[in-house]
Amino acid sequence: MATDESRLLMLIDDEPAQSRLISALAAREGWRTLVVTDSETAIATLGTRQGMQLSAIILDQWVPGDDACTLIKELKSRRPALPVLMLTTSASPLLAVEAMRAGATDYLIKPVAPDRLMQALKSTTRHEASKDELQPLTEKIPAVLDFDAMIGTAPAFRTALAQAAKAARGHGSVLIEGESGTGKEMLMRAMHAASPRAKAAFRMINIGGIPANSIESVLFGHEQNAFPGAFDRQIGAMQHCDGGTLVLDEIDRLDPILQGKLAETLSTGIVRPVGAKHGFRVDVRLLSASNLALADLVETDHFESDLLEAVSATQILLPPLRERQGDIPALTRHFLSRIADQPGLRALSISDSALSLLTAFDWPGNVRQLQSVLFRAAVYCEEGTLTAESFPQLSEMLGDSDQLDSPLQESIGVLLYTQDGNLRPLEEIEADVIRLAIGHYRGRMTEVARRLGIGRSTLYRKLSDLGIDNAA
Repeated sequence: MATDESRLLMLIDDEPAQSRLISALAAREGWRTLVVTDSETAIATLGTRQGMQLSAIILDQWVPGDDACTLIKELKSRRPALPVLMLTTSASPLLAVEAMRAGATDYLIKPVAPDRLMQALKSTTRHEASKDELQPLTEKIPAVLDFDAMIGTAPAFRTALAQAAKAARGHGSVLIEGESGTGKEMLMRAMHAASPRAKAAFRMINIGGIPANSIESVLFGHEQNAFPGAFDRQIGAMQHCDGGTLVLDEIDRLDPILQGKLAETLSTGIVRPVGAKHGFRVDVRLLSASNLALADLVETDHFESDLLEAVSATQILLPPLRERQGDIPALTRHFLSRIADQPGLRALSISDSALSLLTAFDWPGNVRQLQSVLFRAAVYCEEGTLTAESFPQLSEMLGDSDQLDSPLQESIGVLLYTQDGNLRPLEEIEADVIRLAIGHYRGRMTEVARRLGIGRSTLYRKLSDLGIDNAA
């Protein structure tokens, strides 16, 4: 097997520009790239001395065209353990399903972000992947752009949604912090859809996915001949979104020099393109997201305090999935329902043993990872029900965890027993049921009361007695 110092990638691609880009990106992480331009050469290469040193294959769908899945099957039949990633311009879930069933390890949509490409390569070639983390799978299901799609009853999560719903109606900046995969992007899209600027210009930029030397032009624009290679004038995102909303994901990765320029732009409302002699006044609402706590970065001089103040008129913290385990059953059923609507897939139920397994895992990749794992399990499921055997990597990592044997009522999302096996107090169970109902019916209190079989006045009295925030 190839060592980390001699990892070799075979790229099956007939586009010289794309081949050079992928080869350059891979080289940053110590990969050598062997480029072949057709499927026949690729298959022949597997049997060569160089082919035996391969650590991964990237296949551009357009090389074999409609026969991409046939080529994947052929490659996997000859080298079953070799990871194969497919590049495509299609976002079709059906193609993703077909590629995975053919043996593809992952499915990347062009133009693929540098970070996404390297994440895919790292995860497919990490020797201890089965023990360290589940292999991530890019989401194939389009996000629903409203708050109703945000599933969960955990108090911290409901508080975050209440803050977001209130902030959406205004025009001030919003900063959403939380670990990767907690739903920050989805929440920002839902906020935009619910805002007064919903029909105005909108643009989302992932700071970490853009080369550092390009981000200034992307944000602020540039004039013709402002620097070598600036052959045309470019309108920046700030000017493009005048009157609308600009979303900056991973704002913590913005270059320190540009942090100061962005803070000044937000303070004055004037954007100055690179090379311009004058600026333009703009009215832009900024929604930002960060995987890290920006206040901590300010303390260590890695983030400008002025910019933090400018982007955080409202600050929201999304909790990680491990802190809202009671939401996993509802999230699982929600994702399975949406997965069933995708071409090539079907409706699946899930057993209590599988739910126990999902609930016991700590989900370092959070909600995004849960969806990816369910999608992958659904692709390969031959029966009508997902069971614990549908998640072999989880079973291997958890082993004989005590959590799998605890009599938890994951199927309804309410815990009836304490960790020592005794029943929880009735007041606590009642409070959880009410929270569950409020989350399930999206805070529609009349519907909550009707479904619980009590009057609205009784419901509000119980909220007060049990200390439940009715926005939770």
